Amino acid sequence: MNNEKGVSEVLDDLQRRGLYGIERSKVEESLSVSTAAVGKALKRLAEKGRVKRIRKGFHAIVPVEYASQGVPPSDWFIEDLMRSLDQPYYIGLLSAAALHRAAHQQVQQLQIVVPKQERPIEVPGLSIRFFLKKEFAATPLQSRKGHSGMLPVSTPEATALDLVRYSRHIGGLDVVLTVLTELAESMSPEKLASTAITESETAHVQRLGWLLDHLGETALANALHAALPTSKSLPRAALDSGAPRTGSITGNRWRILENALPEAYL
Repeated sequence: MNNEKGVSEVLDDLQRRGLYGIERSKVEESLSVSTAAVGKALKRLAEKGRVKRIRKGFHAIVPVEYASQGVPPSDWFIEDLMRSLDQPYYIGLLSAAALHRAAHQQVQQLQIVVPKQERPIEVPGLSIRFFLKKEFAATPLQSRKGHSGMLPVSTPEATALDLVRYSRHIGGLDVVLTVLTELAESMSPEKLASTAITESETAHVQRLGWLLDHLGETALANALHAALPTSKSLPRAALDSGAPRTGSITGNRWRILENALPEAYL
């Protein structure tokens, strides 16, 4: 059998079943041909725009309607990709905020939270960044429908805390505050309090509380504050953890050192 034709038939079968991610090893198993032969066939099909190499050993199938983009939307194959990486995951940060209808602008990068470090993926038409989180398993999640099945997404409350946790990696506190102006509408005071209890780093809760007070989200801020130890026992925490520890606490109830003054982009 012509190897390219055989691989193409495997891709067609997967696509008929609504699947758009494929591991090279699975193709080898189904066709009983060598790694080198399958590799050459996939390379030729990639040159024709039939597949896109996402990471070594993993390709996305490109349907005709996405031929000009070169790759289908990430939700068509992300579950298959993460299974191939043998990683649990959830869609988080700005990507989760967008799914909760709190994106100030179109998110160009898929942001994924994982319990083990992964290298970012950058190919034409696709950008995926992985964020390592030690407390991964404790994060409250929701299921959202993707093209090829249900996808794990952090809840609005967990998303808010993650935005604060990784603020310096997603554009800073101005971006976090901007997203919170809309994300707050989807947050529940009770769920926010219960989520805060699972947070191992109290400083992230303090920073989020300060930001919510700054936005005038009193009900959310009060629920968060009630979940914290008494104010007198709270450690001092800088609002911007990466900036010089200047400024003062000025009596705020979060014992936050105000070394930054974030502004929302309205």
